[in-house]
Amino acid sequence: MRRADRLFQIVLCLRRRRAVTAEQMAEELEVSARTIYRDIRDLMASGVPVEGEAGVGYRLRPGFDLPPLMFKADELQALRLGAEIVQGWADATLARAARTALERIEAVLPEKLRRTGPEPFYVPDFFIPAGTKNYLTELRLAIQAKHQIRIGYVRADGTPSERQVEPVGLFFWGNRWTLGAWCGLRGAFRTFRLDRISSVELLPDLSVTHDADQYIEAANQEE
Repeated sequence: MRRADRLFQIVLCLRRRRAVTAEQMAEELEVSARTIYRDIRDLMASGVPVEGEAGVGYRLRPGFDLPPLMFKADELQALRLGAEIVQGWADATLARAARTALERIEAVLPEKLRRTGPEPFYVPDFFIPAGTKNYLTELRLAIQAKHQIRIGYVRADGTPSERQVEPVGLFFWGNRWTLGAWCGLRGAFRTFRLDRISSVELLPDLSVTHDADQYIEAANQEE
């Protein structure tokens, strides 16, 4: 986490509670208490009205607020809906990022734009089938790093197989995720359902030479 992001998170921690100790913030932000003490001193030196002391706890002086963000009401509704979808259908890391991002936005909104009642949109996540998000984190990171992978895959007829592929994109279809990839075995682009992937092995010494635009242009064929 960048230091600027950590300072912002500390301010959010102080806003959410009457008083919070350095140890509590350190646990939440996964840093040492010494780092929190140093950051608190820097926040105070920069003019943020933090009250308290080491060993007792800290809080923000009443009346302090962060600069407002300029969003329209429907833009905020779109962001909240998007965050809810990510929390339900993406991997745990992205779900946590979506929740944190939404907290940041809500924390700095003008009073008139803050959520005061229920939203008209709901994204239930209790019905999501097991396996829908299989290896989503590993695949996402492999795509970002442009590394080839080896996957275990079960075809539609139940036949297990192993493929070495170049992952180029993850696609969400409303009830399942698929992986778009160049398949070395077939010498062509293929589509793999995440709920049929049984294993993922990163091949960091082999780079991806194809991209998502080429995949989208190609005739997709589900395995």
